[in-house]
Amino acid sequence: MKAAVCHEFGEPLVLEELELNSPQSGEVRVRLAACAICHSDIHYMEGAWGGTLPAVYGHEASGIVEQVGPDVVLLKPGDHVVVTLLRSCGRCFFCIRGEPNMCETSFPLDRKSCLLDKSGASVVQGLRTAAFAEQVVVEQSQLVKIPQSLPLDSASLLACGVITGLGAVVNTARVPSGSSVVVIGTGGVGLNSIQGARLSGAQPIIAVDLVDGKLEAAKNFGATHGVNPAEQDLVTVVRSLTDGRGADFVFVTVGSGQAITHSLALLRRGGTSVVVGMPASGVKASIEAVDLADTSKTIIGSKMGSTRLRVDVPKLVQLYQAGRLKLDELVTQRYALDQINEAIAAVKRAEALRNVIVF
Repeated sequence: MKAAVCHEFGEPLVLEELELNSPQSGEVRVRLAACAICHSDIHYMEGAWGGTLPAVYGHEASGIVEQVGPDVVLLKPGDHVVVTLLRSCGRCFFCIRGEPNMCETSFPLDRKSCLLDKSGASVVQGLRTAAFAEQVVVEQSQLVKIPQSLPLDSASLLACGVITGLGAVVNTARVPSGSSVVVIGTGGVGLNSIQGARLSGAQPIIAVDLVDGKLEAAKNFGATHGVNPAEQDLVTVVRSLTDGRGADFVFVTVGSGQAITHSLALLRRGGTSVVVGMPASGVKASIEAVDLADTSKTIIGSKMGSTRLRVDVPKLVQLYQAGRLKLDELVTQRYALDQINEAIAAVKRAEALRNVIVF
């Protein structure tokens, strides 16, 4: 099968023929239909979190089940599925507590990659998925069956961008109706935090970005206001829209320590800052410690939107089918696998909400 391989951090991907092992035990082989490009893929390819090379990245995917291992009970060949990086055993401390996104179990695929190059050497299955390829082998818990009527290119966005951004609002923060919300960063994850705020009944919903075109897009997804902090004083604007108090919730959907620090200045007393974006290793946020105690402000993290795949994805599909969740509108452009470097470059230039590789 063809795959886009990263051989050196910061360098273009190389299209190669790789071998993919057959699914074992509870594993599933999926022929991919689409894989969206997430900023996390780009950060990994640039070395932001280190890792071993060569590797195949890509983790926001969809496709059709082709082969199942002997212990697979949830799926069968021909099923249309969303392919995610989340693996869960259903039995560990976190899974029993209803936090499968934090599962602590080590799976066979965590210990040995299913990918081999022509010489038989192992190639890392990046982000537990390796979906910049025509096919993947993943653990069955990483898959969610979806209706065949759902377009697979749009469905791929449910694997990360939608569940991470929307889930941070709905699952992690559980934003009450009528809350004031600020979303810092209006890329794919940020737009879905805005959608989550809209679905939760938040008011106002203030989008923050340095790119004016993205602020306009944010309004189409539910933002009531857009602020470019290079042109307006962000604290002043937020306070003017929240009766001088500051926002109830601020969602930081960009991987920036500075944005995390600045989010506290946007909060009211007792407000909550939710860190959604993943900064590079070593990035620090500066916090005035006394401010947390004196104002009862809270900082919380949100990993993959605290998602429970088999609960949340079907709900999102229903919202999409009812016209209440935008998926198609998130796709900026579609590319073939051999155009992947072009697609990534457009994302890095902030020219896309989500570019999607289609197979």
